[in-house]
Amino acid sequence: MKSDTLATHLGRDPGKNHGIVNPPVYHASTVLFPTVEKLKETERRRLEPGHTHYGRMGTPTSFALEEAITTLEGGHGAVTASSGLGAICLALTACLKSGDHALIADTAYHPTRTFCNEVLSKYGVKIDYYDPLIGAGIEELIQGNTRVIFMESPGSLTFEVQDVPAITQAAKKHGITTMIDNTWATPLFFNPLDHGVDISIHAATKYIVGHADAMLGIIVANQRTYPTIRNNAVRFGQSAGPDDIYLGLRGLRTLPTRLRHHQDQGLRLAKWLQKRSEVIKVLHPGLEGDQGHTLWKRDFSGASGLFGVLLNDYTDTAVAAMLDGLKLFGMGYSWGGFESLILPVQPALSRSATVWSAQTPLLRIHVGLESLQDLTADLEEGFNRLNDDKLKG
Repeated sequence: MKSDTLATHLGRDPGKNHGIVNPPVYHASTVLFPTVEKLKETERRRLEPGHTHYGRMGTPTSFALEEAITTLEGGHGAVTASSGLGAICLALTACLKSGDHALIADTAYHPTRTFCNEVLSKYGVKIDYYDPLIGAGIEELIQGNTRVIFMESPGSLTFEVQDVPAITQAAKKHGITTMIDNTWATPLFFNPLDHGVDISIHAATKYIVGHADAMLGIIVANQRTYPTIRNNAVRFGQSAGPDDIYLGLRGLRTLPTRLRHHQDQGLRLAKWLQKRSEVIKVLHPGLEGDQGHTLWKRDFSGASGLFGVLLNDYTDTAVAAMLDGLKLFGMGYSWGGFESLILPVQPALSRSATVWSAQTPLLRIHVGLESLQDLTADLEEGFNRLNDDKLKG
């Protein structure tokens, strides 16, 4: 079945729920067992997917979302977490121990770097960052104790696309586990496991939930790594709330339609911005001429609504004048919801293996579901303020 159909029907069974279309939300801690034998059996099976043992280890509500995302992404099993960062931390700690070495994309989500630098390093894991454009050359960075390669493609803030198949091929030669933050593309536009990745991670907070009203993470793993991931989640006591999981299931139903609209609006706005005199460059792998376009076109089936815009040499005061007066583009963290967002960002502060040499302001834009005509009008007024402030200075 096609992804639109799968997203509509996976994770629900009206026939088993009195004909009700949506699955029920289970608020549970205690699970009761009718006999001692059943109690012993469930203890033996407590880590199996879809098996109820105790509320923290999963309920039919969490199993429904996990099964749906697993199927969409072609994995063996999935684990829900309380946030995207929570999912990243669970995956990394499941596969690393003291004395191990991990290679992390230099363009990874900043909180991922912070966790690696301040937590994993403290517990004896050696962390090195690599150029996301390294491709097969990553093999030269592999050490005898390298256990994990962590990718994010496109990269946070600057949207570099990695050669995922080349990296996973090098990793497999050395028995290294690969994982990727796949939040930007979702399971609909990129299937990492089809390209050799072992573990795919989503901040479902973003596009899967889609309404800026829940925190949720999901880890999808292959057969080899799933037991390790699930066991680690249990040991950490990590679980997502049932209402947030339900919002993830609800968002999944409209994800294909929303994501196509985000893609269309994003590309159209990106092309509009390319023509603006205030803009040096638009960082969007879906645009021809972007440094990641060839790899994006080869591996991805679509693009989301998140990209970067490098401005000309404007002062901080001028940029503030532009952003402060926007009516439709809100300034806030996260993205992937129905609303458009814009943020000034500083990628140079989160690099160590590469250098972000641009000295002019960079904006990260998420294009929501509003009228594109209204969005461009909002930015047009913003650019007028940007230029007015520059002339005043």
